[in-house]
Amino acid sequence: MKKTMIAAIAVLGLAGAGIGAATLLPQNSNEPAQQGPAQLQMASFEIENMTCATCPITVRSAMEGVAGVHDVTIDYEAKTAAARFDPAQTSTSAIGAASTEAGYPATLAEGAL
Repeated sequence: MKKTMIAAIAVLGLAGAGIGAATLLPQNSNEPAQQGPAQLQMASFEIENMTCATCPITVRSAMEGVAGVHDVTIDYEAKTAAARFDPAQTSTSAIGAASTEAGYPATLAEGAL
């Protein structure tokens, strides 16, 4: 009787693990695939008013807060920012405006796109 009970528990445990593993695997879907890096664009901005080491944090945070912006790299010494973004979701003017509204006027660098 004990062996039968242990075997039944083991079978139920393995079945539960299989169900758990199946829920972790990606499911096939008819939804369109998310956009990959090939559709992203890069834009460079000249940033004003960056006077201390914490200013880039504010600029990055403001720009990354714009929907569609994937990441922002700040060069404090050059007073520039480079943003990688999805042009279907945002524009360079919206990204620049976010920095400007945070107190750091941003202008699109010449030849940025």
